[in-house]
Amino acid sequence: EIEITDCFIDYIPQLRKLLSEDANAHYNGDPAAKSIIEVILSYPGFLAVMNYRIANYFYVHNVPLIPRMLTEISHFQTGIDIHPGAQIGKSFCIDHGSGVVIGETAVIGDFVKLYQGVTLGAFSVSKSQGDQKRHPTLEDYVTVYAMSTILGGNTVVGNNSIVGGNVWLTRSLKPYSKIYVSEDFDTTYKIIESDK
Repeated sequence: EIEITDCFIDYIPQLRKLLSEDANAHYNGDPAAKSIIEVILSYPGFLAVMNYRIANYFYVHNVPLIPRMLTEISHFQTGIDIHPGAQIGKSFCIDHGSGVVIGETAVIGDFVKLYQGVTLGAFSVSKSQGDQKRHPTLEDYVTVYAMSTILGGNTVVGNNSIVGGNVWLTRSLKPYSKIYVSEDFDTTYKIIESDK
């Protein structure tokens, strides 16, 4: 236990850098934010990401129970449920936050922004499949708007893509794509996929 504690102390400068980037992502991503201090002291999205980053360190180092306890305390406080095993890149922003769920095997790239009610979830699987990748991957610079659900371990949202609000997505999107609920009642979704 002493060794992991010493290692965590050595990790603090790297953690501080990551959290500084997250705080800036929240500040830059929210026109209502008046200062970085306001983000750090009062934004539930930032609090949830901070607790996740601490919990993830201990999860990766095979510390039992404590990582999950940390993220569940944050879940109780913010309504944001991030499993400590998720892999999340730098400059991550959760705007508003309530109802966000990020599963254990989700992979999130750099400069990703999620809005409230987003689920990065899994299809129902048996306990024996628990060690498989069950949750989606979001590549860099992806934005997912409110109340969208993205499911499945093979689902990849390509970099610089936008997932509109209230979308139910179970297949991959190419980079630079957009998917949104159509106002045209003949089709449920409109998908614009780039050839880049």
